[in-house]
Amino acid sequence: MFSITVRDHIMIAHSFRGEVFGPAQRLHGATFLVDATFRREQLDDDNIVVDIGLATQELGAVVSELNYRNLDNEPDFAGINTSTEFLAKVIADRLAERIEKGALGEGARGLAGLTVTLHESHVAWASYERVL
Repeated sequence: MFSITVRDHIMIAHSFRGEVFGPAQRLHGATFLVDATFRREQLDDDNIVVDIGLATQELGAVVSELNYRNLDNEPDFAGINTSTEFLAKVIADRLAERIEKGALGEGARGLAGLTVTLHESHVAWASYERVL
């Protein structure tokens, strides 16, 4: 399996409901490094996984929809604990929609999978992996 990874970052604010979250139940900020890894079994006709420039551009477009937002105030996330794991899935699903619409070029239609990893710090991160 071949893969490429592109990286961006987001800064958000949010709070959680539930005792398990302790002090994170209060409004707080988070800065995440965001990695999107695209996978395919065989390279395309140009011997690439996907156009790295388009992958970078589309990841940037997806994270810009979340950047500098208080997720508690976003209608898409009303009543939802926007955990790191949950946000990784949101970003992966939004990237998958862009792939389906052709935003990463026709060659991207041959991708087998996508993994999005959000790094909370140098010692903790969460990922969501999906088939395309």
